[in-house]
Order: sequence, then structure tokens, then C-alpha cells
Amino acid sequence: MPKNVSLTRYLIEQQRADGLIPGQLRLLLEVVARACKSISQAVTKGALGNVLGSAESENVQGEVQKKLDIIANEVLIEANEWGGHLAAMASEEMDSIYVVPNRYPQGEYLLLFDPLDGSSNIDVNVSIGTIFSVLKKPEGSPGVQESDFLQAGSKQVAAGYCIYGPQTTLVLTVGSGVAMFTLDREQGSFMLTQEDIQIPADTKEFAVNMSNMRHWDAPVKRYIDECLAGKDGPRGKDFNMRWIASMVADVHRILMRGGVFLYPWDKREPEKAGKLRLMYEANPMSWLVEQAGGAATNGRQRILDLEPTKLHERVAVVLGSKNEVGRLTGYHEPL
Repeated sequence: MPKNVSLTRYLIEQQRADGLIPGQLRLLLEVVARACKSISQAVTKGALGNVLGSAESENVQGEVQKKLDIIANEVLIEANEWGGHLAAMASEEMDSIYVVPNRYPQGEYLLLFDPLDGSSNIDVNVSIGTIFSVLKKPEGSPGVQESDFLQAGSKQVAAGYCIYGPQTTLVLTVGSGVAMFTLDREQGSFMLTQEDIQIPADTKEFAVNMSNMRHWDAPVKRYIDECLAGKDGPRGKDFNMRWIASMVADVHRILMRGGVFLYPWDKREPEKAGKLRLMYEANPMSWLVEQAGGAATNGRQRILDLEPTKLHERVAVVLGSKNEVGRLTGYHEPL
């Protein structure tokens, strides 16, 4: 790609390249990007925009919602419901699916999103973001049902995230590698700043919430113990630990310089497969990581092969540098 390539131009080139993406998908992704720009503006205003703090409500997961959670959710719905590209949407902040109202034309795509990942970091001015995933509505399905969303991550046709930090950056895949766009606020456009991102296969860095160590399963504890042992341990090298408590920020770092991110199953809620949501967190992030040459599993199985059974299903996540993910997955006994 030449210099000064906008997101619109990039998507048009992808559309022209052997019809890699259909026109309706291109338009949908542009709308999602515009919504992310609006969310970025709200995040940037912070206390000046009266958007910080709790909304005094809970989402379907029983998590306390922040004001920005609700604002971001509304921005994404209002931006995407009228364009004719979507049949329905699903969000971390909504109990069930949101079907495009009859007053608007229905499209052939389904959009899932975590409108504001890393909510615990909002009030302390640490990077947060929006994660999204696009699926094709099953053919021959009358109307739109929640079951239409229950597709394996391998069926995604687009996925990405927008991180709101010192720069606002959109990271995207449509199945032909990973591209990164930085918001030029003077132009009001996302501009291509990196493409064909590759995650190093080896790393000396891991990201995990160490305060949960006592609750981990044995394979995860073994892996982290080996990392902590450093040069004198079985790995023969020192590791650094990083943990931002925002999946968007932790995965962004891994895409930039490698590493492995862990949010494993633990014994506090043994009936739940994990903490992160499969459909609108783990699946899009796993596809991005795989498209960048990394790997993503639930400790035993490739995440993109998992068949979801419910909209807000949870999953354990290990993703990042391929060799580290492979090592940790190998420590788990096969099913």
C-alpha cells in the first residue's frame, strides 16, 4: 500500500482484490469505524463531558455498568441500525440480540461487540477499547434468531478493535492479515499506519492477573512458575510480566511486540469455563492473533473451533506468541 492510505481506500482495495470483501461489508466496517470515532471523542472528554463514574446499573453478566459502557453501546447501535447492512446486533451490555427495526432495511450481516472493554480503567485514564466481530447471517433463516449468532469463530468475516489511548488506533482483519489505522484528528480519518502485522513466535513476556494464582489449575500454575524461575529455571531465560486489566490493551501490546496473554479458568466459579466472553471478546481477538501468526486456545482446543451454545458464553483464553501458547496448551491433559 502507498502512503496516506485511508481506511476507506484500504477497504476498497480489499474489495477489489479478488472480491475479498463484499461492498456491504465494506460499508458496515466504515460505519463501525465512525462509531469508534464518536466513542473516542467521548472518552477524550472524560470528566469534562460528565462521562466518568458508575451508571448505577448492571449488565446481563451482573457487572456494574459505567456511564461510558452505556454511551458506547448506544453509539454503536444508533450508528449501525439504519444503514441496511445488518440484520441484528449483540452486545455485552444487552441481555439478548437487537434486531434491526422494521422501519429500516435488513442486511445480511450480524454484528457483535463489547462496546467498551476494560471498564475498570475508565476512571483512571488507562487505555480502553471497543471489540467487534462480524458474522454472515445463515442463509434460509427466516427473520433473525439468537441462534443465528451461535457460529464458531472460524466463520467470522471481519473482526477488530479500536483502542483509545495516547492515539486512537483501529486494528482490523478481513481474513487477509492484520492492518492498523491511526485516527488523524485533523483530517477526521483513520489512516493506515501498519499492515501485515506479525507476532514473534517466541517471547519473554506474559500477561496475567497474578492475584488469582491460588485459584488456577495445575497446568497454568506450572507454566507461570517456570516463567518466574527465570534463567535458573527450566526455561533458561528471564520473563517480564505485564497486566493492564484491559484485554484490548494487553492484546495490542502482544500484536506490537509479542507476548502471551492468559485469562484461564479458575476455581472461584468452577461451573464457568472462564471469565471472558467467547462471541464478542475471545473470537475476534483470537482471529486477529491468528491472522498475525500467533495462536489462541482455551488451554486445550483452538478457540475459533469452539461451537457456542449461548450468546454470553464464557471461555478460558490463552493467546499470543505461537510457541508459548503451544507450550501451555501442551501442559493440559487432552480431553
